[in-house]
Amino acid sequence: MSRRTVIAGNWKMHKTLSEARELVSGLRQRLEAFGDSVNPIDVLIFPPATLLFPMAKAIAGSSIRMGAQNAHDAAQGAFTGEISMRHVADTGCTHVLVGHSERRHVFGESAEFLARKVVSGVAAGLTVVYCVGETLAEREADRTAAVVGRHLDEGLSADLDFSRIVLAYEPVWAIGTGRTASPQQAQEVHQFIRTYLSRRFGGAVAGGMRVLYGGSVKPDNARGLLQQADIDGLLVGGACLSAEDFAAIIGSALSQSR
Repeated sequence: MSRRTVIAGNWKMHKTLSEARELVSGLRQRLEAFGDSVNPIDVLIFPPATLLFPMAKAIAGSSIRMGAQNAHDAAQGAFTGEISMRHVADTGCTHVLVGHSERRHVFGESAEFLARKVVSGVAAGLTVVYCVGETLAEREADRTAAVVGRHLDEGLSADLDFSRIVLAYEPVWAIGTGRTASPQQAQEVHQFIRTYLSRRFGGAVAGGMRVLYGGSVKPDNARGLLQQADIDGLLVGGACLSAEDFAAIIGSALSQSR
């Protein structure tokens, strides 16, 4: 089954408004140079919350789509400092990240909270990019499958609209460390995820679900990762903060889709 490739850039807590406009302008110029060949690729940016409205204007008329890095599960309420999935959708976002390792391990978000976010995001009409992955200690203890399987158990349920779910495998030990899972290591986990989906939800869900790899993705390793059968795209961190580097990664994806 053919699955559209996704190249997503998580800006994390980077870029002021002027810097963001410069980045998107540079990215748009490079995508326009690709021409119609970029059509098979879903290009996503995940700016900080303060930049969502201005970035919606900056990407208007382009093939770039936008998501939020985080949102609360409640539609509204007394949650000082939070934004809801409805707020996210109101900015023009089409996507939202849920369960990123930093939300799990730095901010201590629970499995129950993340599961509610998945449901809330889908209900708001967003596509949820749900992140799973193991720490270095868990990998060294040979617990990768157990941890990834648990994250999937916690975040997915049979009553979800799976057309609005994208998965992202992000080994925590490879995020911002300069270490990257080899293409073969990444493929092993992606294949495990595909098998899990088939066993729990059936072949149609498993065949249609897009599973991204995230963890120190750079222009020089993107091609090898994208050549793997079960890797449907990339969740890019630091390299997406450079229009040149992010466009180079998109170019690698385009070369695979031809």
